[in-house]
Amino acid sequence: MRTTSRPRRAVVLATAALATSALLLTGCSSGSDSGGSGSSDANAKITLTVGDFGTFGYKEAGLYDEYMAAHPNVTIKYDTVQDGQKYWDALTTHLASGSGLSDVQAVEVGYIAQATNTLGDKFVDLGKAEGVNPGNWLDWKAKQATTAKGALIGLGTDIGPMAICYRSDLFQQAGLPTDRAEVGKLWAGDWSKFVEAGKTYQSKAPAGTFFTDSASGLFNAALSAEPLQYSDAGGKLVYKDSPGVKKAWDLAVSASQARISAGLRQFQDPWNAAFANAKFATVVCPSWMTGIIGKYSGDSGKGKWDVAAPPVAGNWGGAFLTVPKAGKHTKEAAALAAWLTAPEQQAKVFTKVGNLPSTVGGLQQSAVQGAKAEYLNNAPTGQIFAASAQSIKPAPIGEQDGNVKTIITDNGVLDIEEHGTDPAKAWSNVTKLVDDKVGH
Repeated sequence: MRTTSRPRRAVVLATAALATSALLLTGCSSGSDSGGSGSSDANAKITLTVGDFGTFGYKEAGLYDEYMAAHPNVTIKYDTVQDGQKYWDALTTHLASGSGLSDVQAVEVGYIAQATNTLGDKFVDLGKAEGVNPGNWLDWKAKQATTAKGALIGLGTDIGPMAICYRSDLFQQAGLPTDRAEVGKLWAGDWSKFVEAGKTYQSKAPAGTFFTDSASGLFNAALSAEPLQYSDAGGKLVYKDSPGVKKAWDLAVSASQARISAGLRQFQDPWNAAFANAKFATVVCPSWMTGIIGKYSGDSGKGKWDVAAPPVAGNWGGAFLTVPKAGKHTKEAAALAAWLTAPEQQAKVFTKVGNLPSTVGGLQQSAVQGAKAEYLNNAPTGQIFAASAQSIKPAPIGEQDGNVKTIITDNGVLDIEEHGTDPAKAWSNVTKLVDDKVGH
């Protein structure tokens, strides 16, 4: 998705082109908590709209076409936006008004606590939908989308266990090992070793290249391994005093000041172009990042990228599919969401774009366990990410975590990267912006 969360794409549609403004106005009539439908005729022709961000992989894996072929009365139209924070802000606005919503709406993990708490009554309880068994998902994943009243408002799409993706050609030119096992040893056990490896790389770096793409990405990756992040177990925002946030912040600052980072804002056009131009040698690599690397590095990067174990296991990203009650076809939308997130479909998405299943059955699929990424030098991505997933210990998530993350990375760390702002001043700016945004 991944983020500020995961990479974001322009608007695309499964059928004929549809303007974004028109799509945002679909799905305005009311539904029911149990997943009612706007039509009493099960065979009536309907259009289901899906709103998401980034690369969920449904189009790439042919799932929309497959579903429509099996359900001739259903046409699927989907809208994928570029900016994750703007997506969420727009979604909360539409939820408040009860209009402008897609039949199925994705929610990134950083915002799921807000969805289950203050917005929980806006969504259909998918735990009551036909064919949905909450036990199919990893226990912690299902709990993240469950309200205090026990309603399951989101079906997990994927999780984001961590790895490091690296360009073996640039490593070789800088005198570093290229074998994935040896590369992993460079930083095993400590993210600070990753920064030290970056300094070694930078001392002999091919002209015009940097060790890594972004200190903001490094912040997210390092924090993903910490047991306490932005909020405590009670949901209270504690980022100012969080040891995990401080550790990740200090690491990102050290990377920026050592000039081992290209200083790019992830998921924006310059970052996309830098893949194709081989401007950096590593990118922190949750499973969903692998598809992005292939997309933007292009044919010239095939076989040059590889995957190594991360310094410390962590989970960055992942998402859920929800069904707003205000949708026109909540029963049919729930059925679509359930099908898209079933183990078999999750496995198809993984083999196409690298989004690792969040269902137990999906992780056990042979297509996942035995997956190798041809583009990434035939790296055994199924084994690498499934092994990393076993070590995930999710941190508590609070309602404002997504907002705080965006401000820290896109305002705080990026300010240091782009303008050389003193870290103390940058952090002060972060706290002021958070206070203005969330009132803490």
